[in-house]
Amino acid sequence: MKPNKPYILGLTGGIACGKSHVAAELRALGVPVLDADGISRSVTAEGGEALPAIREAFGGAVFNGQSLDRRALGRIVFEDDEKRRQLEHIIHPIVISRMRRETEVANAPIVGWDVPLLYETGMDAQCDEVWCVYITEQEQLRRVMRRDHLSREAAQARIDSQWPMADKKARAQHRVSTMGSRAATRHHVRTLLRDLQRRLRHE
Repeated sequence: MKPNKPYILGLTGGIACGKSHVAAELRALGVPVLDADGISRSVTAEGGEALPAIREAFGGAVFNGQSLDRRALGRIVFEDDEKRRQLEHIIHPIVISRMRRETEVANAPIVGWDVPLLYETGMDAQCDEVWCVYITEQEQLRRVMRRDHLSREAAQARIDSQWPMADKKARAQHRVSTMGSRAATRHHVRTLLRDLQRRLRHE
């Protein structure tokens, strides 16, 4: 690790697997965590820099006036792989640029990158190590249906739009299950962070 260069900790996992909870635990322990989804929402909010390209690619049907109709766009991209990739090619470069800038000004030895599509977008190449948050396939389907009020088929389509969990777990340096209690997850996160901080001190 270069002097004064923040250590980038990639945080990923499947949809509804509890990644936000792990990110919150890291923040509570003093690690700033950048939220790729939050940045994505900001660049697609009214007046956001991604909107002109989205309108050009998908047309006015995914807009209500000047505002993006996220539900209408979601129905399109989660049912069509090519459309999803088209949207990703618009949004992801903008999000990556913002995250790089915010990492530089974070003024912290470790900065977390909370990125659901970390591997799918190649953003893992920007990270020094990756933690994958996971649950069982059955529990993931149940959580997506409940959280987003979706049918089983629609929830499964959203899960299938991401890399298989087994592939993400295999590539990550560490894996964090959220199947147990919140206390158990908190303990695991604290243990992993202490180990990381110890390793950085000895570099």
